Amino acid sequence: MTADILFGFSSYSFHSKLSSGEMTLPQVIDWVAASEGEHLELAVLSDDADSPIPNIASDPAYVDRIREHAAAAGVPLTNLAIGADLSTGDRGQIERVKQYVDLAERLGITRMRHDVVAHAGHEGDDTPLFEQVLPAIVAASKEIAQYAASKGITTSLENHGFFVQSADRVRRIIHAVDEPNFRTTLDVGNFVCVDEAPEVSVAQNLPYAMVVHFKDFYIRPADAAPGAGWFRSRGGKHLRGAVVGNGDIDLRAVARAIADSDFSGYAAIEFEGWEDCLLGCERGIAYAKSLFA
Repeated sequence: MTADILFGFSSYSFHSKLSSGEMTLPQVIDWVAASEGEHLELAVLSDDADSPIPNIASDPAYVDRIREHAAAAGVPLTNLAIGADLSTGDRGQIERVKQYVDLAERLGITRMRHDVVAHAGHEGDDTPLFEQVLPAIVAASKEIAQYAASKGITTSLENHGFFVQSADRVRRIIHAVDEPNFRTTLDVGNFVCVDEAPEVSVAQNLPYAMVVHFKDFYIRPADAAPGAGWFRSRGGKHLRGAVVGNGDIDLRAVARAIADSDFSGYAAIEFEGWEDCLLGCERGIAYAKSLFA
């Protein structure tokens, strides 16, 4: 594996065990330490004080315990990922994201992904709506990035949620925000949700990547009937999460694009399949590393 890419995991990969209580976050950290993983991203799923992932409602003592446990286990915490909707200009949302910047600082994390819109898709041509909300997204993201810069933190948006999942919309927001510490968390699989070819869109957005997510999907035609557990792409294709390397995304072409680029840093496995998550993570990271061998 190239020494320029350090592979690890998103905590979202362990969601099934964390949400059921089968594993605690310290146990996940210990598992990562014993695996091929070299770091862990924390993906916040709620602002619930009882959530296993530290969030702005968490007991500060718990936040400190997670930071100290990760340091003792030798597992760097590399990215804090949160949901947000910055499309309305709501000051409450902006201040909430700033609170998460403070949380990242407390955790010793120097990278943070915040969404910019809710995940719901829109019927038909949503370009007029995108043009309408773009100024609010840009203004809020710029304010947050400037606040984060004072703490040495890089912020980003992800190709995540149908409204800003396409490569060109992500780039347009980055260029409009125009802050050196505002980039993208580049998910190599999410482009298929808006029917883009990952090997094309990944290459286009790599110059702006803060971290890379490795993900895989099974993809079936729109007229297929694969049964329960699948969701639809914007164009109607059926999608289901897969172990990285088992799905239909051309990850070899994606890896070539990454290897040919100037990207270096952290890549995280984001497992969303039906298999046991520990098995999915173990096999997924082994395959991802093999692409760069």
